[in-house]
Amino acid sequence: MTERLSDVTTGTDTSATGRDSEAHDAGRTTPDTDAYAGSRQTTEGTVYTVTGGDWDEVLAEAAGDERIVMNLGPQHPSTHGVLRLVLELEGETVTQARSVIGYLHTGIEKNVEYRNWTQGVTFVTRMDYLAPLHNEAAYCMSVEKLLGITVPQRAQTIRVLLMELNRISSHLVALATGGMELGALTGMTAGFREREEVLHLLEFLTGLRMNHAFIRPGGLAQDLPDGAEQKIKDFIKVMDSRLPDYDKLLSGQPIWRNRLAGVGYLPVDACLALGITGPILRSAGLPWDLRKVEPYSGYENYEFDVPTSNAADSYARYLLRLEEMHQSLKIVRQAVDNLTPGPVMVADAKVAWPAQLTIGADGMGNSLEHVRKIMGQSMESLIHHFKLVTEGFAVPAGQVYVPIESPRGELGYHVVSDGGTRPMRVHVREPSFVNLQSMPAMCEGGMVADVIASVASIDPVMGGCDR
Repeated sequence: MTERLSDVTTGTDTSATGRDSEAHDAGRTTPDTDAYAGSRQTTEGTVYTVTGGDWDEVLAEAAGDERIVMNLGPQHPSTHGVLRLVLELEGETVTQARSVIGYLHTGIEKNVEYRNWTQGVTFVTRMDYLAPLHNEAAYCMSVEKLLGITVPQRAQTIRVLLMELNRISSHLVALATGGMELGALTGMTAGFREREEVLHLLEFLTGLRMNHAFIRPGGLAQDLPDGAEQKIKDFIKVMDSRLPDYDKLLSGQPIWRNRLAGVGYLPVDACLALGITGPILRSAGLPWDLRKVEPYSGYENYEFDVPTSNAADSYARYLLRLEEMHQSLKIVRQAVDNLTPGPVMVADAKVAWPAQLTIGADGMGNSLEHVRKIMGQSMESLIHHFKLVTEGFAVPAGQVYVPIESPRGELGYHVVSDGGTRPMRVHVREPSFVNLQSMPAMCEGGMVADVIASVASIDPVMGGCDR
């Protein structure tokens, strides 16, 4: 009787035949039923021994012609756990490259369709998590276009200010992670050090470091706090002193230049054929920047340059992002000077979020004065607050497409309304998703080591790509 008992701690067969694993496997394995997963029976059920399977077939096909198929990611450090590249190699040369996406899929576009128009902001800000304010702005601009309303001037200026600060922080991450992947660890630590300066400032201005939900349909959640202008000016001084250090540290460094120059080449005709925008397109010589060619939020009133290059390689993209940070600082400086007193939300009470927010000990919420008013003085205010928060406002039926220039290129929102209090359809033209198409063109024919540099120069954010 005891011979038939199994060891419950391991689930293995401890009977007389089970103790001799080799004899047991030989007697119980059934290769005819499954060539890649032989099995044996135990008192805990069937135990399978899995072999290479299709991987063995791939190696057999590649035998003799020096060809091998390799997975680069998603667990690879340079793909950050969220991107998988399937590379076909002949020696160290990449003959075919494919990207496998979806590891960070969130279904945000569909989620937005089940929330009211204002609640959608809290979802779209989480797509491209390195450019949350650009997503908020583009989404809100599309809602405002459907509503036919104009945002107050102060709110427009603050939006530009926040988006340019966000552009700086995003480019710093591109530079820092690119440096990390290529072994320039000092560039990585310096990049994240400067990014912390931006995030500290954004936290002071909006209450949060990331995923702000600060830009709302009709304007902003609240005005800038007291002392904001001085904080921004202090930040500009810090960045003006630190950005030139990247030229000293990296731009002229022979190893850095050799790892990037001539790598990931993508000329302008290939960019246009693939729909590539942003720094990749500008590195190929086309000065296409929506802030200049199709201005929005008053960008036509700011003086700044659109840097370009004809090199069309990874080194040119690095230099462009560095220069774009200088240009963003230039815009931030002008935005601070342009800040004039005024409202930051439209006056229409049927659209404006019915709140007077303050930052208290437990975070941001309605001010006590506002709560006292709607709870104790005006039943109409309380009813209006309840209806607008729970149901939201109705948006006239129609559809719009609103593009803006995100740190990665054209970020466009196609929004459809059926006249209800929530979107009928929201679809995002996400630049990371489109730009990732350029990866095979950049990498095929090059070395495996250059794949890392090429992907880093694309700067894809998979939260936006998979959304």
